[in-house]
Amino acid sequence: MKYSEAATGRVFIIRLEDGDVVHEVLEQFAAEKQIRAASCIILGGADENSTLVVGPEEARAQTVVPQTHVMDHVHEVAGTGTIFPDDKGNPLLHMHMACGSGKTSLTGCIRQGVKVWHVMEVIMTELVGSSARRVMDRVTGFELLEP
Repeated sequence: MKYSEAATGRVFIIRLEDGDVVHEVLEQFAAEKQIRAASCIILGGADENSTLVVGPEEARAQTVVPQTHVMDHVHEVAGTGTIFPDDKGNPLLHMHMACGSGKTSLTGCIRQGVKVWHVMEVIMTELVGSSARRVMDRVTGFELLEP
């Protein structure tokens, strides 16, 4: 385990609008507000044709190949995530959502593009006083959090 300590800074209440791509809008917002690190919670609706990364094709493969799932209709969502800078200092959102419709649900990472259906609400809590960042791991291909 690795860790660092941070304190809370500003808290933002954000309404995403119909058609917004979640990770693009939140990363842009963080850059504009000079938010280096944050935690986020989100709820609302994901539109059809949104894409989730739903796990690797093989659990312990040498090269991680992600599986994706494209939603064929609207889903209710609840999610949580973090923002930390990448190796160039750009805010990078890592968020997972649980998405449900009727009696089915799926969970995954939103990095391939989840679009807002009418509205999503976000609470973004800035984290200050930490030097944590995301660093590319050559083995997995993931941008891992380095606290």
